[in-house]
Amino acid sequence: MIELTIDAGVARVELNAPAKRNALDEAALAELAAAYDEAEAAGVRALVLSGAGPAFCAGRDISAVDPRDDDVMRYLDGLVTPLLRRMSRFPAPTFAAAHGACLGVGLGLLIATDVVYVADSARIGSPFAALGATLDSGGHALFYERLGAHKTLDLIYTARLMSGTEAVQSGLFSREMPADELYDRTLEAAERAAAGATQAFLASKALIGRIRDERLGLWDAVSVENAAQAALCDTDDYREGFEAFQHKRAPRFTGGR
Repeated sequence: MIELTIDAGVARVELNAPAKRNALDEAALAELAAAYDEAEAAGVRALVLSGAGPAFCAGRDISAVDPRDDDVMRYLDGLVTPLLRRMSRFPAPTFAAAHGACLGVGLGLLIATDVVYVADSARIGSPFAALGATLDSGGHALFYERLGAHKTLDLIYTARLMSGTEAVQSGLFSREMPADELYDRTLEAAERAAAGATQAFLASKALIGRIRDERLGLWDAVSVENAAQAALCDTDDYREGFEAFQHKRAPRFTGGR
């Protein structure tokens, strides 16, 4: 169900099981991890994640799960979490185009992506009250950080789903746009990033990850920024950027170290 195409330095990863709203079983998780591995091996300089059909991803495929013997730790801790960590460490800028349902593991895929554009009509939240289950794949951390405790628990208790517009206004994701423009505009952003200074982008990606995970304060973050900038001085793109500025021409970045 996972489709991978690579063109002009951009990997396009599509969840392609529209009949089940791209819900993910164990085999699909393995396919998705393999697609990211293949894209990394190809040396792409940006990646776009999307979903075919009416939804981005409705979460875990539970159509054949028997709750009496469900090994949920194997699925979440053994398969989903390693995949999300792998996605978040992808060595190039990553973008997601999210429409329709973005729930559970589907929400986790967005959390693990660098830049998320959502359709204004997307549906985001925690619909699991009717299942006797709870939010997973990083949803609690995202909602609490951006919405606070009261709004997070309100979403969980009521199972209300936010629109893409509300999610962006609440600071969850980057931009919202009409569904019919979503994929093309996301791809355009990825193509621009693929033509950019990849190592500088990755330095910022690493720094943002440390600020989030280590809760760096201002001056600790400044210290890490300074070291990152010093390291970039040795890259071809740093020298090219300065030379292009000084000669009043557009830079031609190669993305290498």
